[in-house]
Amino acid sequence: MTSHIKPFGLWESPISPQLLSRRVRFEDVQWTLDGQFLVWTESRSGQTVPVLCSRSGVRRDLNAIQSLRGGVGYGGGEFNLSEEYLLFVERDGRIYAQPFQHGTPRPITPPFGACASPVASPDGKWVVFVWSDGIQDVLGIVDSRGQQWPQKLAIGADFYMQPAWHPQGKYLAWVEWNHPHMPWDGSRVMLATLEGTTPVIQHMQVVGGDDHTPTFQPAFSPDGQWLCFVEGGEEWDRLILFHLSSGARQVLYAPEQAHLMVPAWVQGLRTLAWAPDSQAIYVVQNALGQSNLSRISLDGKVEFVSTSPYTWLSQITVSPKDDVLAFIASSPNTPNQIVILDQHGFHTLAYSESEMISPEFYPVPESLTWETSGGMTAYGLYYPPSNPQFQGQGLPPAIFNVHGGPTSQATMAYNPEAAYFTSRGYAYVEVNYRGSTGYGRRYREALKGNWGKVDVEDAVTCAQALAERQLADPKRLIIKGGSAGGYTVLNALAHFPGTFKAGVCLYGVSNLFMLDMDTHKFEARYTASLVGELPEAAQKYHDWSPVFHARNIRDPLIIFQGSEDKVVPPNQSEVIVKALQQTGTPHRYVLYEGEGHGFRKSETILNYYQELERFLLQYVLFAP
Repeated sequence: MTSHIKPFGLWESPISPQLLSRRVRFEDVQWTLDGQFLVWTESRSGQTVPVLCSRSGVRRDLNAIQSLRGGVGYGGGEFNLSEEYLLFVERDGRIYAQPFQHGTPRPITPPFGACASPVASPDGKWVVFVWSDGIQDVLGIVDSRGQQWPQKLAIGADFYMQPAWHPQGKYLAWVEWNHPHMPWDGSRVMLATLEGTTPVIQHMQVVGGDDHTPTFQPAFSPDGQWLCFVEGGEEWDRLILFHLSSGARQVLYAPEQAHLMVPAWVQGLRTLAWAPDSQAIYVVQNALGQSNLSRISLDGKVEFVSTSPYTWLSQITVSPKDDVLAFIASSPNTPNQIVILDQHGFHTLAYSESEMISPEFYPVPESLTWETSGGMTAYGLYYPPSNPQFQGQGLPPAIFNVHGGPTSQATMAYNPEAAYFTSRGYAYVEVNYRGSTGYGRRYREALKGNWGKVDVEDAVTCAQALAERQLADPKRLIIKGGSAGGYTVLNALAHFPGTFKAGVCLYGVSNLFMLDMDTHKFEARYTASLVGELPEAAQKYHDWSPVFHARNIRDPLIIFQGSEDKVVPPNQSEVIVKALQQTGTPHRYVLYEGEGHGFRKSETILNYYQELERFLLQYVLFAP
């Protein structure tokens, strides 16, 4: 194919706003208990629909269900499976039971509070779930027909997640933690003995973790002899095996330079699964932003399983009847797919994209390091401009994307937004600043007490490093980010004016005092760990709140916000907009009615890309 010379940023691309607005998002995938079918969820234009699919690919929507949505915290844990029913959480916060074959879903919990992570007892009579009213969280239990009032099973902790039944029903395990910690800072795996016609806890013990040691995903072996879970180590994670009869505990697997858990921002996450014969555990590990799959035998033997061509796997599930695995899988040039892995290799059952675009439009990122403040090394991913039909002259404009969280990471997963811009002639950089996961515990904890400082320094030094390496035009650098990343955008523009040609902020934090007073329970103490306790850290809160330094912002800025955002409410954007109006800084404020923390509606996503492209054309590509 002959390529044409055209200015960077103005290349025609088949990756259109319409294409991205029609994308399907996969949230979870699980095998049915007979191992013959998979159930997964597809988010389509803000509606999350469960799909039942055979191994051969014959599929159908479970149409009686309106839309799934876990209601605790950021969501997740929307469904689980019993022998006969799909247990799911609806938007109204109730748990419903939907027969796999035919019938109407029936509610089994009353309409108050919010539920997540329903899990049925092995005999199908009971359902344990996480419940929250925004003030108190508990583990609840209800009969599976919904004929009795739910009861509190475990209380006392501030948060609960990942409940798991023993295969004979006599034990229950879960993860819990308390303020001021986040689950990735310190949490506990609890093991409880259940007794009674209506199960109640007779004995309970901590088998892993503490206030300074995080834990993740307890799972019982199918033969009922073992409990495994992930526990954080001094720098990396380790897989723990606990013998239920003797109480003996051992470290089964402790990789170097890899994590076995992901930050539990939502309920229902999984990185491990037992083999059906109880003789091995499959583990998905994160090695510097790329997934690796291992099969760990109980004797400690480690077998690495090839997952090529995929570089990112999530929500592992293993068929209870044979060694067939399923995941949500992707790579930089392979859109998200529901895949199964058997002895013959990978088989795809569903695609997130309605149109298949040539991989040439999806560049594989290069791992990036640079020296940041204090002589530290920071990390990122660099996506070069990529379009087989065009080439540019000189240096490309570059977008530096700062991920949210801040306890999160940009990985080697499919990144359609990066491809949207690189196929138009932009360079695109994912900044995994200090505080990001995936690079060891010390790197993640380097942000504690420094949020608003080191993340900004890492973004700024990243931009400077790429300009010096002649990978980006120093006069056309754009900083972009959402939520915590939006906070970094605002601070970078306020404290380092002129470094970036423009800024793009999605529901970003502008006032730390307001955030500390007005956010949801899950993150109520998060700011204190990232910045400091009030009133002692009041000066930091002032110095690192962009709104108090907005008079220094001179670079054009576009702000996107959802009207129903409970995590970073609209007032956080409004105070910055007011300040920009007073200084006369070029800006645009786009408020999306009915959207929350993250945009879901197709029409919103379509308008977002259209607005963003117009802004960049005006203030970056065609600016003097």
